[in-house]
Amino acid sequence: MGFYGRISPLSSIESFGIKNTTNQYCNLTAEELVSESLKRQQGSLSDTGALCIRTGEFTGRSPEDKFTVDNDMTHDAVDWNKFNKPFQQDKFDALLKKVCAYFEAKEVFIQDAFACADTRYRIKVRIFAEYPWSAQFAGNMFIRLEEQEIDNFIPDWCIYCAPGFHADPLVDGTRQHNFSIIDFKSKRILIGGSAYTGEIKKSIFTILNFILPYQKDVLSMHCSANVGIQGDTAIFFGLSGTGKTTLSADPNRALIGDDEHGWSDEGIFNFEGGCYAKCIDLTEEKEPDIFRAIKPGAILENIEFYPGGNTPDFSNSTITENTRVSYPIHHIRNAKLPSKGGHPSNIFFLTCDAYGILPPISKLTTGQAMYHFISGYTAKVAGTEAGVTEPKATFSNCFGAPFLPLHPTFYAAMLGKRIDQYKPKIWLVNTGWTGGPYGVGSRIKLGYTRALITAAMDGRLNQVPFDKHEIFGLAYPTSCEGVPSEILNPKNTWTDQSAYDQKANALAELFLNNFEKYKSKASEEMLAAEPKLLTGVKN
Repeated sequence: MGFYGRISPLSSIESFGIKNTTNQYCNLTAEELVSESLKRQQGSLSDTGALCIRTGEFTGRSPEDKFTVDNDMTHDAVDWNKFNKPFQQDKFDALLKKVCAYFEAKEVFIQDAFACADTRYRIKVRIFAEYPWSAQFAGNMFIRLEEQEIDNFIPDWCIYCAPGFHADPLVDGTRQHNFSIIDFKSKRILIGGSAYTGEIKKSIFTILNFILPYQKDVLSMHCSANVGIQGDTAIFFGLSGTGKTTLSADPNRALIGDDEHGWSDEGIFNFEGGCYAKCIDLTEEKEPDIFRAIKPGAILENIEFYPGGNTPDFSNSTITENTRVSYPIHHIRNAKLPSKGGHPSNIFFLTCDAYGILPPISKLTTGQAMYHFISGYTAKVAGTEAGVTEPKATFSNCFGAPFLPLHPTFYAAMLGKRIDQYKPKIWLVNTGWTGGPYGVGSRIKLGYTRALITAAMDGRLNQVPFDKHEIFGLAYPTSCEGVPSEILNPKNTWTDQSAYDQKANALAELFLNNFEKYKSKASEEMLAAEPKLLTGVKN
């Protein structure tokens, strides 16, 4: 058996159930892991030196195959639903043994890392990976150890990532051959049958969404965050594809993180040490910071090259719309290290409105903020999940339902408490369509969205008049420097304004129907934020 790299003598891999492996590669550098991937012909290099890999059968998450072990720690605490599916403890224990046995005949790549930039809440994570690029992804996305931290590292949580292992649903209790299963009791995570790296990062996000709010009184959030030169922190909630990564990568502000954060009594902190950005239609002109982060150490997923070379064609969606790049946060020129900031001055809820109904930006009251936070309206963007081929309207509690083990009102109450205490301004930003729904209208220009967000953060929107949306009651500005005034009222962008009213009523009905299940626990302030249907409009 060969052994390469360093691992703490206090926690050998045999103590985690894996024995007699062919070779162990422990805490290799990104450069070493790239070399191992190339050696095994599991990837190639782009013209800028990024490793380009393909994730095979799965090019997005598979939420229907995500499970949580139902035991005395989780039975009464977890909000069991279509995203939090119960899994039997004995089935998990048996499957863990099978996965460990699978690794015994394989090489194993071990990567140790931290999650949470605030050391008061930090957890230690170890990944056992079948592929070198899975270990490199963990090294990119989590917080890397200093050399002197390796020898005393004892993991709190372990991820077993075995894409080549296929479960037998009839025997193992899974839905199909792929699976992602969390056991809060043993602090083990099993990922099998899928090589999509997003399953690794979202498994850690899911456990933090349980541990921090439930046990530590820290609000966990599916958001990006940055900070201005005056120390003002901004956070951006939103599901994948709504612009969290793009809009937080602002050349005039320091990046705290692009996806997952906690809000403690001291402020905002990043859970991760890297970024995972969508690449479809990426250009240096539109997103210079992300484009320039694609260099040695970065991992490009499921991209195609221009013919005859190794230059990525980011407009090519042949494999998937969900092309991605993973890179350590220090690849961003103005990343803030350590990745922490103060209490937010501005909070942005990002929604990709496929109907083209909502204004490009609206200022929310506290009641509206709670209503839209619990609703979490957006569109699932093509390729982000298996089976999604075009934008589809959806509601995702707290802008992150697939990753929230607790009931959404638990997180909403925590957010409301912090809004009352720290008084941030709350904005709803539509990064979706204008001039009509998907297929008729066009996507709102990124430059316009950036101009609106900048004006909100520097206070210029406070100096202009606001109108109110007649159905949703949203207050939207009537002017903003750098943005055509006619797009600020979305109805003005539709050729047929009666068609707009019909679609707006239809969207409002979706909001009302979705919120019905939360009414019993909603405050009067929240209920007052519900949309009001126009009468006399023919559907």
